[in-house]
Amino acid sequence: MVQPEGTGSANYWLWAICVYLALALGTFVPVLRTLLKRVALNPGGPAFEESPNFSQKAKQILSQHYERLRGTLSYWKTQAEKYRAFHRYCLGWTVTAGVLVPLLTQAVGREPASKWFLTLVSVHGALLFGLAKGFRVEPNYKAFRSAESEFYDLYRHFLDDPADFGDGEEEQIETYFAQVELIRKVARVAELDNLPTVEDATLTSSVAKKPRRQKK
Repeated sequence: MVQPEGTGSANYWLWAICVYLALALGTFVPVLRTLLKRVALNPGGPAFEESPNFSQKAKQILSQHYERLRGTLSYWKTQAEKYRAFHRYCLGWTVTAGVLVPLLTQAVGREPASKWFLTLVSVHGALLFGLAKGFRVEPNYKAFRSAESEFYDLYRHFLDDPADFGDGEEEQIETYFAQVELIRKVARVAELDNLPTVEDATLTSSVAKKPRRQKK
């Protein structure tokens, strides 16, 4: 029995569609798991309670301050992981679509399946590109990851060398609290898609270096 012209190549295109869909969905499964879970904080090692650089009262104040921040830190870490996973998925498949579309344009024939494959790749790439831009995936990933990193850098610096934050213990704690608050404000501003200007950042940085209340 003679097959109609183009039937064999049409089967190849159908297989290509199935393989592409399987790969696109299969690689999205880990991303979906990340989007649906809450990421736990990593153990931080010796903290304020074990530090020889602070008095007992300061240790209690600093430990309570950190415990109040745990929810925020967990949120930053969770959001950073979600945006990172989706950013990598979008980046990988938009690059793949950008390479495949010009090649497929030359290979598309009269078979409807070949045109559907080209359409599938184009729509998938365009959809991911639109989602990445619309939800600000990369900027949000950088904002949350930067906030998390900036806090832990400050936290470790304060633990190791509190003298860099002021002359006395009270001033050191006040300066540390002010700089933590600055990080929180910058993260909140980035999350709300209202990026701070250079003037705002400079003014806030100068304020963060001063104690929030006068010493008696």
